[in-house]
Amino acid sequence: MFLVVKKSEKGTLTSFHSEKTCSANFTSTAMARCIYASVSVPPTDHSDHECQSQGVRSCGECLAAGPHCAWCTEERCDTARVLLRRGCPSDHLEDPRGSTVLLKNKKITLHPKEQRTQARWHKQVTQLQPQSVQMPLRPGEPQSLEVRFKRVEDYPIDLYYLMDLSFSMEDDLPNVKKLGADLMEEMRNTASDFRMGFGAFVDKTVMPYISTAKDMLRNPCKRTKPWPCTPPFTYRHLLSLTANGSRFAELVGGQRISGNLDSPEGGLDALVQAAMCEEQIGWRNVTRLLVFSTDAGFHLAGDGKLGGIVLPNDGKCHLEENVYTRGNSQDYPSVAHVAETLRRKNIQIIFAVTEEVTHLSIFPKCAVGTLSNNSHNILQIIVEAYNALTSEVVMENSKLPPGFSISYTSHCKNSGPRHGEQGRRCSNISIGDEVCNHGGRPCVWRRKRQQQRQPCPATCEGGRDRRVEGGETIT
Repeated sequence: MFLVVKKSEKGTLTSFHSEKTCSANFTSTAMARCIYASVSVPPTDHSDHECQSQGVRSCGECLAAGPHCAWCTEERCDTARVLLRRGCPSDHLEDPRGSTVLLKNKKITLHPKEQRTQARWHKQVTQLQPQSVQMPLRPGEPQSLEVRFKRVEDYPIDLYYLMDLSFSMEDDLPNVKKLGADLMEEMRNTASDFRMGFGAFVDKTVMPYISTAKDMLRNPCKRTKPWPCTPPFTYRHLLSLTANGSRFAELVGGQRISGNLDSPEGGLDALVQAAMCEEQIGWRNVTRLLVFSTDAGFHLAGDGKLGGIVLPNDGKCHLEENVYTRGNSQDYPSVAHVAETLRRKNIQIIFAVTEEVTHLSIFPKCAVGTLSNNSHNILQIIVEAYNALTSEVVMENSKLPPGFSISYTSHCKNSGPRHGEQGRRCSNISIGDEVCNHGGRPCVWRRKRQQQRQPCPATCEGGRDRRVEGGETIT
């Protein structure tokens, strides 16, 4: 995958990164002033009027006039070739060029299982190369960067199950109780290092979301058999991520349903807390999955005004003794706020919802599965969603300052070059596949269990390294 960055004007610091089962940060630094004294002669000799016609009076203005312009300290602006021909000493010439500097370029892991004996081995597994890049940029001159990705076999997984415990989910709870051991067994076919956690939500505990009558606060279902309902709550973290499947079943088995008045629930509050409270949840820097299970919609930002709550959600962790403490003092977060939080924390969400609310899957990088009436198909939903999410890699960049542009060219498995929005992603990547390109034809080397893994060659099928240039290229 090629990423090409172009700076058309003076700019500031920016970064772009990849999200999915891995993440990396790349930083590009723009040249704010003339800091080089070396000479770089362009391949063609431009007209001397192009640089002079800009009316430049300083080194910075000269270099911004075009990528072929150079500055002589005698206050002349033209192409380097013309300035040298007219007698400008080479050590008085300013003509800096952009470059790509690999700050961290750890090779992709070939045999992760061989590292299993090492402590904290998952931190040593590399799926994306390079990991950190610095790019001094010159206005108008694009720089390119090649990125390789390999879906590593047996990469660890953290999965947090976030469940709606309102009264309408009562018939689903027994099947979730059985989920722990079954899911642990199923997912360990994919990753031997698999951990699960559990949390639950209902809604804000003020009117009109729940009844504030004393007896309804104690037992919102108004029943005693087979057991009373648990008092309502906004969000409660119940089990930190663990490899103990029986512990999951034991703890979920002890949960009782609760209740509220209106149909939408407080799921967005719970999503923000589950993402931001990394220490309490126990998230590692591995594949992060969050299963969101409900049969109703969720309240949105602004709905808090119905209960007299006007303070915006601050998006921070507010768990005390594993209970969310700002539910009645801060508004619900917006969908965009939650989506950005999940993106920043590199959490992929799986919506396990009933057919009536499948439209809730409005977040990027999410998968949707339709629950049966009693959630007996929840195991199948999670496994299929995991395979769908981890078989696609998407390159994304943060908001760019004025004057910068980024374009992507990808060479994916079984396809030719892809550009524009399609160039951001590669799909159908199997475990053991590595997709790479050096500007020639794409090559994909697949690892078979009975064969030794071979890395991608220096060039693919004789292709030459090249720079990708154009009007909207990016570095």
